[in-house]
Amino acid sequence: MLKNENIICISSIDWDFIWQGHQEIMSIFAKNSNRVLFIENTGVRPPGIRDIPRIKKRIKNYFRGIKGIRKEHDNLYIFSPIILPFPYSWIAHKINKFLLLSVLEKWMKLLDFSDPIIWTFLPTGITLGITNSINKKIIIYYCIDNFHGSSSSAKKVRITEKKLLKKADLVFVTSKALYDYCREYNSNVSIFPFGVNISNFEKVRLARTEVPEELNGIGKPIVGYIGGIHRWIDQKLVKAIALNSPDFAFVFVGPLQTDISFLSDVKNIYFLGNKDHKKLPYLIKYFSVTMIPYLINDYTRNVYPTKLNEYLSMGKPVVSTDLPEVRFFNQKYEGIVYVAQAAGEFCACINNAVNQDNDSLRQMRIEAAKDNNWQSRIEQMSNIIDRTVEKKMVDKEAIWREGLLFLYRRARRKFVQLALTLILAYSFIFYTPLLWFIASPLKISQAPKKTDAIVVFAGGVGESGRAGQGYEERVQFAVELYKNGYASHMIFCSGYKYIFEEPLLMKTLAVSLGIPPEVIILEEKARNTYENVKFSKQILDKQKWNKILLVSSPYHMWRVSLVFNKMAKNIEVTYAPLPNSLFYSRRNKDAYGRRAWKQINLQQIEGIFREYIGILYYWFKGYI
Repeated sequence: MLKNENIICISSIDWDFIWQGHQEIMSIFAKNSNRVLFIENTGVRPPGIRDIPRIKKRIKNYFRGIKGIRKEHDNLYIFSPIILPFPYSWIAHKINKFLLLSVLEKWMKLLDFSDPIIWTFLPTGITLGITNSINKKIIIYYCIDNFHGSSSSAKKVRITEKKLLKKADLVFVTSKALYDYCREYNSNVSIFPFGVNISNFEKVRLARTEVPEELNGIGKPIVGYIGGIHRWIDQKLVKAIALNSPDFAFVFVGPLQTDISFLSDVKNIYFLGNKDHKKLPYLIKYFSVTMIPYLINDYTRNVYPTKLNEYLSMGKPVVSTDLPEVRFFNQKYEGIVYVAQAAGEFCACINNAVNQDNDSLRQMRIEAAKDNNWQSRIEQMSNIIDRTVEKKMVDKEAIWREGLLFLYRRARRKFVQLALTLILAYSFIFYTPLLWFIASPLKISQAPKKTDAIVVFAGGVGESGRAGQGYEERVQFAVELYKNGYASHMIFCSGYKYIFEEPLLMKTLAVSLGIPPEVIILEEKARNTYENVKFSKQILDKQKWNKILLVSSPYHMWRVSLVFNKMAKNIEVTYAPLPNSLFYSRRNKDAYGRRAWKQINLQQIEGIFREYIGILYYWFKGYI
């Protein structure tokens, strides 16, 4: 038996639902010094109206604990998570994974719940999310149902189930059909049908007890059924055998999970509702015959009925429809279960079960149930788990050298890939015209024509990002345009100051180049392109000028034009950027007269991207 392990159980039912193998297995593990976190059902299908009571119960259970976790008894904790009920939505999956793990990881850290065995009954995306996010010893998938056949809305679970089967270290199944299915994806599959806690039933069987009050007044031999009253019960069969067997009472014990109105008018059929698991042996004790009246379909062909061993542990005869797993059971235990395929045959089997019953048959049934005792079954499971954990540890130890070499080789490969990527990127950026192609939309250049004034937007820190660069060549080009008669006035626009105010430096340079000082107007407040346009427009409006030649850096023109189009639509602007900007020059030869392969330098790249960032910023501010 496993001992001193941490176990996370991802269940396909809630803890307070009908007592089944889920609760039995984890309770036994908890009693044997293992710490268990039992995560209640998170679903394989979207909930419907009939699930409203279960949803209410989940909300109530959530608030019974702290963030949904409560302590049931020593070593056993129940987690009742509240999540989005859309099991196949990737958005819901991401949110649910966060909701679950945010609680789970904190709880595990607080309780030092490290390296758990993950034991799941549920093959959903949530299960994969948990198993992928937690350091664990091994993953066990206990496949107890054909989930994708349980309903049309659960068909998509097949995708995640295949992934889980391939990922699991161990797979346990409850039937031969499930074994054949799981073996397609995993070689470590073992058959372990649900068992019975024989001691609980044996105590009641051997004790002297009173007839339970629920059975008082029935007054007939009872053909009994325990378990959920679900859609897999063949109601047509039940009605037919009840009508044909008026001397028997047909008693169903369990929660109603489907519509039973079809059976409501049959007087010898009784529904007692859900009962505590501890009370079931007392009820079964007073059944004359027990039954498993299931439909035969794709879903039930995979079903091993848990109630079978509970019936047999009380020595009771069992009549069942022809389920494949009941057939396999009969092959092993000499046909101790009566099998019927139609209503008439079922009635005959009930009569035979009553008439043929004797101490020898009762003992055979009890011995078969003992052979399927949960204690021995979990012992067998534990032995397989221990061997798997040990083998996994040995394998890790054996392959550490190969693993380390693999990690180094992978790191080296990634380094080489990164280096090659960087070299290629560097080559594309600096040795091809790629960046100039990217920059081309920024450049607007028009043939100069006669206007009212030449407006020069100064450089400030300019394209290079350094003070004192840019304005000289702009002033020189503007002077050339003035001397060629394109305008009678000049406006120098800048509010930048580095030692001296930039407009004064621009005017001084222009005058030194032969421009009359009286034709020069200075705008000395603008701190950026937006204010260049704003304040130069005020001057132009005052002078009643509406045609200008605009001089600035070639790759600054797009932003200037966008601002003019937004703020000064009355001004007709001819964009005349520097024809040969020193900063943006593309040299064909290096300092030694050799061909220059390098197409661009880092400062030019920085200037181009600064301009694009400036445009984005202006758009955000609403300037353009």
